[in-house]
Amino acid sequence: MATTNLSHYDKASIPNAKSFRFGIVVSEWNPEITGSMHQGAIETFLDCGAEKENIISWEVPGSFELVYGCKKMIESQKLDAIIAIGNVIQGETKHFDFVCEGVTQGIVDLNIKYDVPVIFCVLTDNTRQQSIERSGGKLGNKGIECAVAAIKMAAIKNQERKSSSLGF
Repeated sequence: MATTNLSHYDKASIPNAKSFRFGIVVSEWNPEITGSMHQGAIETFLDCGAEKENIISWEVPGSFELVYGCKKMIESQKLDAIIAIGNVIQGETKHFDFVCEGVTQGIVDLNIKYDVPVIFCVLTDNTRQQSIERSGGKLGNKGIECAVAAIKMAAIKNQERKSSSLGF
């Protein structure tokens, strides 16, 4: 169970995002949850130096479609990192398990196949209240946490590129 506020970060410990380009693929399902995480991610990117025109957002119908949306974004845009934002709430059927497993494995596969970090920002909660608490409620906003992760991964990606061009 999460007990830490997801919105706290030390800006001094995060690389400046001014030179990075970010993608966000966000599920339309549970829009009050995903929309809040999306907004938190954008505000964090901007707070950490990203230029507004270097943040590209696409919507997909549901969390299962996040993988394809991220794949198409990687293939059509020059990006330093992508955040996949979704929300799946446990119901009475096994649908929850299939969607969560598929999205998780799909994002793992994208991270292995492509040289663009894809950050998993999919809330997989037992109740709607848990999702509210993690998307701007008492536990903060997972979108903020994932934007910080995206910035750090973009810096690693670009550091690796600089090192390899120097012969290291």
